Amino acid sequence: MFLAPKPDKEEFREIILREKVSSQVHLIELHIDVEVIRYFTEKWGRKWVEPSLAKGKESQKEVLKNYLECWYRLGYDYVRLTSDFRFSAGLSFISSKREGEDTALLSRGTRHWVEEGKGVISSWEDFENYHWPSPEEMDLWPLEFVSQNLPEGMGILVVFSPGVFEVLSNELFGLETFSYLLYDDPHLVEAVANKVGELIYRAYERVVGLDNLLGFFQGDDMGFKKGTLISPEALRKYILPWHKKFAQLAHSHGLLYLLHNCGYCEPIMEDLIEEVKIDGKHSFEDEIMPVTEFKEKYGDRIAVLGGVDVDKLCRLNEEQLRQYVRDILEKCVPGGGYLLGSGNSITNYMPIENYLIMLDEGAKYGRS
Repeated sequence: MFLAPKPDKEEFREIILREKVSSQVHLIELHIDVEVIRYFTEKWGRKWVEPSLAKGKESQKEVLKNYLECWYRLGYDYVRLTSDFRFSAGLSFISSKREGEDTALLSRGTRHWVEEGKGVISSWEDFENYHWPSPEEMDLWPLEFVSQNLPEGMGILVVFSPGVFEVLSNELFGLETFSYLLYDDPHLVEAVANKVGELIYRAYERVVGLDNLLGFFQGDDMGFKKGTLISPEALRKYILPWHKKFAQLAHSHGLLYLLHNCGYCEPIMEDLIEEVKIDGKHSFEDEIMPVTEFKEKYGDRIAVLGGVDVDKLCRLNEEQLRQYVRDILEKCVPGGGYLLGSGNSITNYMPIENYLIMLDEGAKYGRS
């Protein structure tokens, strides 16, 4: 189905910066679920090591080798270490979670959901007593190991935690408490936002000299289907200034700053492009704004990343899905600045064959 992998991190970067138009379709994903990584690892006859059970460094190295092999063989120009695979190279915020049964095709048994009501911080006393993670105590050996073992032509995109908004909303306050605090105690919101932003910034500072580093690929979901999760004014005051600082840090070292941002965020798109200066926007849903429409509206100013709607990746039959992906490619590839991928991530409830159809259409497009 696929050509032999030929990663080209330099061309990947040039396409994102709209410096080059390539006949080859390059790929992007925020995340590939661990169950999907396991599926391919075992399909290729490699020994699977469960990340959550890999306690020693040697077993963790085997996990990282499988992870890297998967991204490479599927045709990506980079690897992005997400929470299941970061081990000691990440910021972990203590939070409360809800649990439920995972009914996905490749089930993990139990799925965790964010606490939307009252989180672990709702007062100044909670803030002062909270045990904050330390960027300086992170052991970055997983990133260094991957950097040293990359196939020729591959790079790394890094992330250390969810974004400032997600940490506040999902990990610390809970969206309901967050919403109340914006009016009841905005100074507490500001203090927590600045604390979280500072920690993420210091984490990014530690890796700017990493070999083969392409940039930062930060996730921060700020929208519902019909509007932003909090007011655009509040996002501009508490959240976007930190994204601007992350982008400035990246750009000052010749690195990319890519943003994954779910939901309807039209009210802040100009801020993200002109003030924050993101290099590319990831995460699209057809019900909110199809990627083809976004490309037409913003594609001459920033890179457009992914956009194959996850619901369609799950539900369409092969003929429908191939035509749908071709339509996206035909409208988004011309003019450059587009990378093919899902509208969100490769989930454990997505049929593997549909994921492969998307990749196959990308491979065929450049040869047609």
